[in-house]
Amino acid sequence: MDQKVPIEPPPAYDDGAKPTPPAANAPIQTQAPPRQRAPLPLNLPALNMIRGRRVILASASPRRRQLLTQIGLTDLEIIPSTAPEDLPKSLPPFEYVLQTAAQKARNVYAATIDSPKGEPALVIAADTVVSTHSGQILEKPRSEKDHIATLKMLRDQNSGWHKVYTAVVCMAPLESLADPGYAMETHVEETAVKFDQSVTDELILSYVRTREGADKAGGYGIQGVGSVLVEKIDGTFDNVVGLPLRATLQLIEKVITEPAVPDEVDEAM
Repeated sequence: MDQKVPIEPPPAYDDGAKPTPPAANAPIQTQAPPRQRAPLPLNLPALNMIRGRRVILASASPRRRQLLTQIGLTDLEIIPSTAPEDLPKSLPPFEYVLQTAAQKARNVYAATIDSPKGEPALVIAADTVVSTHSGQILEKPRSEKDHIATLKMLRDQNSGWHKVYTAVVCMAPLESLADPGYAMETHVEETAVKFDQSVTDELILSYVRTREGADKAGGYGIQGVGSVLVEKIDGTFDNVVGLPLRATLQLIEKVITEPAVPDEVDEAM
């Protein structure tokens, strides 16, 4: 078992001891602020079982990678899916993200199962979409004009409310010979987001020209400058960023410690 030893001891809890006050005539010493220590990784059976093994994130999203580091998955191998994302946008958003994420996971798993590096211990895939109140799936802005129109629509329709869906799929090989040879767990998270209807056209134009939201479905990033457009949310914040972390950890625990054979298997596998 590859156990990582922290470079520095973990932060100490306050033991209640009060610091000794300096002498009245003592010279004032200026010191650099102490370096912030990283917390120790979560000590959970599922995470310990994959620590030091091949864990693949089937996404090029730096936001998803950063979120996974928060639960201790710091040595991720990044292999984006090459499967075409061509499902019809007429599908309900819930079904669209789930099928797309499952397609990504299967694509990367199949491409890496016979790799010289060895089969992956875990493949994590995700897909996020923004949907209007009527179920219209919003893509990334195609131009500055389209970007402005999208944000105005999100502000003006349905009192500023819309929904963000993220599907997460985790796959891991089975130790048994049971067909199809892997276990899969899935989850779809839904968060309602309300744009502030007092946001002006001037602010929308100014935000669009930061280009922060140009590569994001729905045209904004809630974790960045785009937060100035949002009044409130109903649901998990990290789901809007692109990965519901609590649900993802639960999927990892299921697929690693309690693997189950999927009911339906893609014939291509």
